[in-house]
Amino acid sequence: MSDLLEQLRKAVGDSNVVAGDAVHADYTHDETLGAAPQTPLALVLPGSTDEVVEILRCANEQGVPVIARGSGTGLSGAAIPVSDGILLAFDRMNHIREIDTENQVAVVEPGVTLEQLNEQLAPLGLIYPVSPGEQTASLGGNVGTNAGGMRAVRYGVTRHHVLGLEAVLADGTVLRTGGKFVKSSSGYDLTQLLIGSEGTLAVTTEVTVKVQPRPTDSATVLVPFATLAEVTHAVPRIVASGIDPTILEYADALVLSSITSSAGLDLGIPDSVQEAARAYLIVVLEQTSSARLDEDVEHLGTLLESLGAIDVYVLPPHAGSDLIVARERLFFVTKAAGADDIIDAVIPRAAIPEYLARVSELASEHGTFVTGCGHVGDGNVHLGVFQPDAEKRIALEREILRTAIDAGGAVSGEHGIGTAKLGFFLELEDPSALALMRAIKGVFDPKGILGPGRLLGDPPASTATRPTQSDAADGADRSKRATTPGATR
Repeated sequence: MSDLLEQLRKAVGDSNVVAGDAVHADYTHDETLGAAPQTPLALVLPGSTDEVVEILRCANEQGVPVIARGSGTGLSGAAIPVSDGILLAFDRMNHIREIDTENQVAVVEPGVTLEQLNEQLAPLGLIYPVSPGEQTASLGGNVGTNAGGMRAVRYGVTRHHVLGLEAVLADGTVLRTGGKFVKSSSGYDLTQLLIGSEGTLAVTTEVTVKVQPRPTDSATVLVPFATLAEVTHAVPRIVASGIDPTILEYADALVLSSITSSAGLDLGIPDSVQEAARAYLIVVLEQTSSARLDEDVEHLGTLLESLGAIDVYVLPPHAGSDLIVARERLFFVTKAAGADDIIDAVIPRAAIPEYLARVSELASEHGTFVTGCGHVGDGNVHLGVFQPDAEKRIALEREILRTAIDAGGAVSGEHGIGTAKLGFFLELEDPSALALMRAIKGVFDPKGILGPGRLLGDPPASTATRPTQSDAADGADRSKRATTPGATR
């Protein structure tokens, strides 16, 4: 250990290597509910790509695990350290290297936060529109999990905005992918391969992202419905209308009440409407002129009335922005309320009504309280699960996620697999796909030092209450994709 620490200090400087109990508690966890904190062998804070190269060369030679960490805002356990490894944190690599207005791109280091980037873009009339909810999240972390968020229905997710990467492979080789150009037909797309790989293939040291003109006018519309089914049936019609909402969220009545109460918001909705409403749509429209925005709002209102909305409320600008901020803080409200887990399955949006109906049935069968909200415009449903009994909770979540996959969806829409969903992923994913992923992992990282115990590897002891890899083997036959057209897994 002393030899390893000496090499690391030589690479990044004495003050940028912290060992053992001296590691601050903030670095021992991310925001995943129920995951046990871990203290790494060493916390290392590189200041440049060259320093990352030296760190990985050293780790690879000695077979020491390396976990990459951005801001630690993730919800999958991907950034939780391992006790015998290096935690590579990018606090010092937080510089915006370039904002190129001619090509409408920004080049940033992995520790740059969304808030930091957009503060620099705003005076230029530009925006980086990916918004996963926590504005202190880093671009490097967003690349690792392919972060999405509420604005994905219009703008897409991280992979739709990343044009190129600089990354360091496990052996210290520097790889550059993509660039400032917007299309390429030149071999495999390594940029897209690395996005969403959760630090298991390479360590990102630079990100080139697309930026775009910032909208000047917006409106927030709150729409109560008597049933959740009416909400979910309305979503495909709104998307197909051509209105192009920036945000299209649903929240059940309890969730909306929780977030408004927590934020101290009074939206002015009459008591009679609140008593009748079981679920709400939150719609944000953005445009480049007030006239176009007014047309969209009128069109939306007419459509919603035809879809059975109890009423349509165009919120005052300040109340609208406050509601969106409150919605972005929902995780912390749910956590404070005592939720034991949050899952974020994604399904085709047309399948949402049947999916949520089945979730309700499953929650009742398992004696568990489940609340819901989500980015219904892109089919990403977030469920807060209140069940302290780990065995019961796992059984319920397994059935919920299996239902999502049977509907043509996936285990995670934006939080990632990490350690928290590893067992479910290994159990429910197509074994052929897993085999290919492992083969790719072997090429990029032959010794398996990058991100062990997450995405594809055995879960660490801290997540032993989740399904294990042996559970996955038992269920492999059940999870195989059918080969006949239209069949489900």
